[in-house]
Amino acid sequence: MGRHSLPDDYAGEGSGDGSPPHRRRTVVIATTLVLAVAAGTAVAVQGGLLSFSKSCEDSAVRLSMMTSPDIAPAVRAIADKARKDEVRSDGRCLYVTVVARDSYKVADALSDDTRSPDFQIWLPDSDLWLDRAKGSGDSVPITPGDSIASSPVTLAMVPSAAKSLGWPKKKYSWAELTAAATESDKVRLGSADPARSATALLALAGIGASSEKQGGDSDTRVAATAKLLAQRMSDGDTQVLETLAQGDSGAEQGNPEHNQAVLLSEQAAFAHNAESTGDGKLDLFYPKDGTPLLNYPYTLVDEASMSTPESRAALRFMTLLDEPASQATLEKHGFRNVDGTADESVVAPAGGRKPQPYATAAAAAPTVEELQQTLGMWTITVQSARLTTVVDASGSMATIVPGRNQSRMDVTKASLIQALNQFTPNDEIGLWEFATALDGDKDYRRLMPAARLGDPAKGGGTHREKLSAAFAALKPVPGGATGLYDTMLAAYKDAQATYVKGKFNAVVILTDGSNQDNLSISRSALIAELKRIADPERPVPILAIAVGPEADRDEVNEIAKVTGGGGYQVIDPAEIQVVILQAIMTAGQSSHATQD
Repeated sequence: MGRHSLPDDYAGEGSGDGSPPHRRRTVVIATTLVLAVAAGTAVAVQGGLLSFSKSCEDSAVRLSMMTSPDIAPAVRAIADKARKDEVRSDGRCLYVTVVARDSYKVADALSDDTRSPDFQIWLPDSDLWLDRAKGSGDSVPITPGDSIASSPVTLAMVPSAAKSLGWPKKKYSWAELTAAATESDKVRLGSADPARSATALLALAGIGASSEKQGGDSDTRVAATAKLLAQRMSDGDTQVLETLAQGDSGAEQGNPEHNQAVLLSEQAAFAHNAESTGDGKLDLFYPKDGTPLLNYPYTLVDEASMSTPESRAALRFMTLLDEPASQATLEKHGFRNVDGTADESVVAPAGGRKPQPYATAAAAAPTVEELQQTLGMWTITVQSARLTTVVDASGSMATIVPGRNQSRMDVTKASLIQALNQFTPNDEIGLWEFATALDGDKDYRRLMPAARLGDPAKGGGTHREKLSAAFAALKPVPGGATGLYDTMLAAYKDAQATYVKGKFNAVVILTDGSNQDNLSISRSALIAELKRIADPERPVPILAIAVGPEADRDEVNEIAKVTGGGGYQVIDPAEIQVVILQAIMTAGQSSHATQD
């Protein structure tokens, strides 16, 4: 949105040295623009080109805005006041309709549909949803702007549970706090679904980073925490609040159906406490190793399809949200300002108290890759996976990867072995390889059947160890071409035939080229056959990963989408581990949404 100048009626304040840098820049731009617009407007009014007596209803620029439900009341109040005060953009009144909708629902809708939606602005609670909305590149385009508010992620507890852990004096890291809460089921800890809640996902990422600093088998500890959270998981942030014990009575605290602690944003605790009395209020723990922030990025949706007045009005509303009066409204609803600075008027009503480190600098936001790994781990931990891994063994896999002294196959093998470490003993994984005429007339060969990674293997060791060795033994077949289509169909049929109910069943296929077997089934026939045999009661998405610059993501995506899966591309095979987890997360979430 930086290519736009700011519309008129911007009344900037707080431009002294104490203002945040981005706000000072905005004020400088706005001041220059207001002077120019004022001069032009005076001439226009004298010439009868603009009439400020004209009804707002007749001339208003109307925008629709989807917002995260937690911030919707505050933004709606600001929009209503702007309408009442006849705030203008380029001389026309600004009418913004604010609609509350869960961020994950908007992200998924934007990702799945290339048609322009019926809203121009989106305000999710975290920029992590922007990455999901971008999907695989075929989604509705979005243009992120400034964040307008923030709220730290915390662990909220009913008073009796908080007291048992030494609140407010005792301080914990994320790893220590969740360990103390879940030790011997001391405190019943609940969470929203991290696939649907930025609060829960950021908290889980924080727990993972904190556990890693402790050393030892951190992956196992985080997976164990995820398992415990999954047992008391709610669909979303609103629902998880409804699971809390109401008051500190013995009956309430003893009811195993009620949680005594939940992963929650400070703002959600603020809103909950505002409607509660006495023991119904929550106390907040703020981890001493810092906490990530919900950051509410102001985002334009399909900006290219917006008219110039709409685009400028949308930018005008963003500047309005940054003005002191609007920021005061946001604070009254329990939000911190953009940099996360703590204010007692927010912290105390939310349940924070010294010496809890509520003013500690926010933890560094996890990267997109870290979030994908966390969500992939959550998906395969909560719902055990049954995967058939199908690896291209054609001669082109011997190609040296630029910048590495290794072949494409060697880097692929290392990434697969690394990905294997993310799976639990209950996950079932098998291995196929493929190249033309690999096994008689067949382009594919089954190397390892799908079995539980923790099961003992013939000859000693576990299936995980045998599978890791099988990955390491993969080699390109000299002269072998890419027999892709027959392999995809055979692997899909096998996965259907061996489907295990209650697990996430999928085929993960890695290929560095397009189909080169002229005797195989055609692409159109393959797609038609996959459509014909697909069974909604036994879903098996194909997760196809195009490896290297010569691979055709569009081709594999067209085929995989028929099964409920999708196509992905990695230029460097070392990225395969992250993409596998991302693909599992995306397909698992789509399957979850379909079941709902």
